[in-house]
Amino acid sequence: MDVFFITGASRGIGLAMSKELIKENNLLVCTARLKNEELVELAKKNECKLVFLEFDLFETSRLEELMDAMISLIPDFPSSITLVNNAGVIEPIGHTEDNSPAAIEKSIAINLTAPMILTSAFIKKLKDKHVPKRVVNISSGAGRHAYPGWSSYCAGKAGLDHYSTAVALEQKKEPFGVKIVSVAPGIIDTDMQKEIRATEKQKFDLVDQFIEYKDKGLLSTPEETAGKLARLIQSDSFSAMDVLLDLRNVE
Repeated sequence: MDVFFITGASRGIGLAMSKELIKENNLLVCTARLKNEELVELAKKNECKLVFLEFDLFETSRLEELMDAMISLIPDFPSSITLVNNAGVIEPIGHTEDNSPAAIEKSIAINLTAPMILTSAFIKKLKDKHVPKRVVNISSGAGRHAYPGWSSYCAGKAGLDHYSTAVALEQKKEPFGVKIVSVAPGIIDTDMQKEIRATEKQKFDLVDQFIEYKDKGLLSTPEETAGKLARLIQSDSFSAMDVLLDLRNVE
């Protein structure tokens, strides 16, 4: 049985990816602030074991507790174990001097601190599991190219990329190390994009560009993206892939 831990599974890429992985021989442990009942019912219909844990990743002091709960659900002889750190927030949008300390703190907590703590706990607690172990961090092009108005989001995603690169160097030396990648998925038609397009121009100079992406049909669907991510994770060549990936360049 292949085991998948997926954060931010109630909507967007996380929801689409969870649906993509609903198969009879998979175990999905999904987290989000609110349970997605549609996903739970779909899993039942397809005889896939799915457990949904309601959890707010902003509660960083409880993240090890969350990982313990996830790991307790792993069967005795899993074929592989994969953590997908998908949850993320675009807020705050605006020039840095206009962003409140609380909004900056929440952005970094969800986009960077949470995946770091979950990855750390995943590696530590599964050290003795001698099966393929993977961490897939959902990054962003904003972590590799700066955008005005997205300073917190850019910082969080850039940090996630660099964190993934450092962990990959550490895990290379381990006999049963974890394979970690940080994937920029491209521009996806999700609620996050709606939020971006609804932003006032004085807060985000490039809002017209993102409206144009939508109008010209340049956004990928969550389902297309989820399909590519699922194929990537389950590919025979996954273990040899670079740490930093752009999903648009992956066949």
